[in-house]
Amino acid sequence: MINSTVLVGRMTKDAELKYTGNNIAVASFSLAVKRNFKDANGERETDFINCVIWRQQAENLANWAKKGALVGITGRIQTRNYENQQGQRVYVTEVVAENFQMLESHSAREGGNANSGYNQQQQGQNFARESGPYGNSNPMDISDDLLPF
Repeated sequence: MINSTVLVGRMTKDAELKYTGNNIAVASFSLAVKRNFKDANGERETDFINCVIWRQQAENLANWAKKGALVGITGRIQTRNYENQQGQRVYVTEVVAENFQMLESHSAREGGNANSGYNQQQQGQNFARESGPYGNSNPMDISDDLLPF
């Protein structure tokens, strides 16, 4: 069976860090993930996905990923259920994150200009074959019988 999830989105609020009775860190958070397609009005819809992360990764996320941060996570989808105070069965589906990665610097998110020269250079760069990042290069000459497919 395969249960693997990769998400890239923005934190909707600071992660809520708690500790279990055995002193294991657990953080719950929500990611706003834009869909890849536009609706009939030409706008992208956003999914708000509940996530949970455990142990040292939970503490790291709570310390570094604040509201609005662009975060990438890998993990799995998990369902659980419990009985609420009214005696009703409540079902929860969430992503259990195993790893996360900050995808932009704090200064970039805050609109700072710590890397503005670099960002302007990258935005103005032309990666066409004639002026690629590795100088002028010609296409590689590879025969079809050398390809593995």
